Amino acid sequence: MTRTTAPGIGELRPGRLKPRRQLPPAPARPRGKPGPLRWVVYALLLLCLPALVLLPMRWLNPPITSYMLQSQAPLQNRDWLTYASLGPYLPLAAVAAEDQKFPHHFGFDLQALAEVMNAPGAPSRGASTISQQTSKNLFLWPGGYVRKALEAWITLWLEALWPKTRILEVYLNVAEFAPGVYGAEAGARHHFGVAPTQLTPDQAGRLVALLPSPRRYTIHDAHVQERSRWIVQQMEQLGNAHLPH
Repeated sequence: MTRTTAPGIGELRPGRLKPRRQLPPAPARPRGKPGPLRWVVYALLLLCLPALVLLPMRWLNPPITSYMLQSQAPLQNRDWLTYASLGPYLPLAAVAAEDQKFPHHFGFDLQALAEVMNAPGAPSRGASTISQQTSKNLFLWPGGYVRKALEAWITLWLEALWPKTRILEVYLNVAEFAPGVYGAEAGARHHFGVAPTQLTPDQAGRLVALLPSPRRYTIHDAHVQERSRWIVQQMEQLGNAHLPH
């Protein structure tokens, strides 16, 4: 008798070979949606973004501003002046004309805001403090409620992170005094041919009187000269002791 043996390991019977079944690929692991805590972290980072920008600028001077980028006129060369190099009259003229409560408020003149809100007609520029104008000139654009909200938030950080002297220094170094003429040094030389330290009280008053509309008026306009006389009177009443030190 012929003895047959069962196939051993590794041997296959003819006709019994079956293809190996392919396993489906493992499904991709779904990414989880951001949870409430992650959204809170994102919101906090966004709210603190002004601090990340403003804190270095307490010591580093901005080479350009949002308003300069939006200017249609060619920018004139300017030198950055420290607070001590702005002269005795120009900082006082700015405070006297724009924001007499500047040394004492936290960024907003609440009394002026209330008066503007209760006044008939369009709001005037008088409620905007030097701190608010600095925030706007550095980072924002003219007009609009969104800009106002951003301006208010940036102003709070500005007041928290910068001393008053730094705010006033930056304000006068980035303000526009004629089309394309930004900063106290360029403004004083453009209009009077002197450095800011050489300005007289009347000249400082006329420079600051331009700030609401430097693209519309010149220092020779009757409106500017009338406003500058009022500014000089306010300077005399306030005195340099009113300035932040």
